Amino acid sequence: MFPFFGMPCWGTEPMNQRSYQERKLRFMKWVRDDLETRLAGVNATIATLERQLSNEETTV
Repeated sequence: MFPFFGMPCWGTEPMNQRSYQERKLRFMKWVRDDLETRLAGVNATIATLERQLSNEETTV
């Protein structure tokens, strides 16, 4: 899951600072997008459960 930045097995060329930072930036954006997706799912589940609980209270 996590890329190992600057590892020699990724290529024979030495990685300069800019390439390293660009690769790290792409990875961090991917992490952010993944977390936002997961958070949206958690928020939807919470909203559904709260709605179900409020519906049960009104029918009881």
